[in-house]
Amino acid sequence: MYLERVAIIVDDYDVAISFFVDSLGFELLEDAPSVTNDGRPKRWVVVRPPNASTALLLAQADGEPQRQAVGEQFAGRVGMFLRVDDFQSAYESMRRKGVEFVTDPRDEPYGRVAVFRDVAGNRWDLLGPGSAEAAA
Repeated sequence: MYLERVAIIVDDYDVAISFFVDSLGFELLEDAPSVTNDGRPKRWVVVRPPNASTALLLAQADGEPQRQAVGEQFAGRVGMFLRVDDFQSAYESMRRKGVEFVTDPRDEPYGRVAVFRDVAGNRWDLLGPGSAEAAA
């Protein structure tokens, strides 16, 4: 058993694809026409980090309740955790590509971490090996 995908509500498919693929380096797995439960057109958009098994379904907000949830899916808390092997390279690359970090990198018992916002405003942890681990 494993978690196959998680949905993130976004304002716009293309802007979200650009953020996840161009800024974070995710792969675009699917971008296909689909329909809502009541038959209206939508897109089925799936991205994921390279070599990962869990993917993100980018779901464009449909209706006011969903629009209000954009960026607030985790009530202001960090809700997603992106683990990388080379923290410093990933951090610097993301900053160059305009990713908004809301904390400076710091060391914690579980590794190096910095909080960033995705295109919708949700908070993520960028996680990597701690300084001692990276030096080994």
